[in-house]
Amino acid sequence: MDAISGSSSNMAFDRPHWVAALLALPGMTLLARLLLTSAYWWGGIAKLADWPGALAEQRHFGLEPAPLFAVATIAVELLGSILVVSGRALWLGAGMLGVFTLIASLVSRPFWAMTGAEGAMALNGFLEHLGLIGGLMLAAILGARDAR
Repeated sequence: MDAISGSSSNMAFDRPHWVAALLALPGMTLLARLLLTSAYWWGGIAKLADWPGALAEQRHFGLEPAPLFAVATIAVELLGSILVVSGRALWLGAGMLGVFTLIASLVSRPFWAMTGAEGAMALNGFLEHLGLIGGLMLAAILGARDAR
């Protein structure tokens, strides 16, 4: 469909049949959800495997009591990932991970207080995290459509 006129077109930008076939393969939705959440489940597992490191990370960002923040971080990363990947309460898992990502980005990368290359890199990292939040929002939107 042409976005302007609402009619079909044969322009070079139409989705090729092989792309449609690839996206329709069984398991592609699961793969997409696994990839979308990979940083979160990896982070949760890594923190569980290295509890002293998890505590040090919380303290590095001034979060005390560090054990409480570490447990909360692990719980959000793993539970949110499980909900998104499983598709059960996908909206809740995506919301948990999205809010967590926004808060963590603001706490860990105060780009507004940085200058020069450091500030530019921090802003870029923050914007990348906003993109991840957008991906989580899309997952929740598409999950709701699939549930109808």
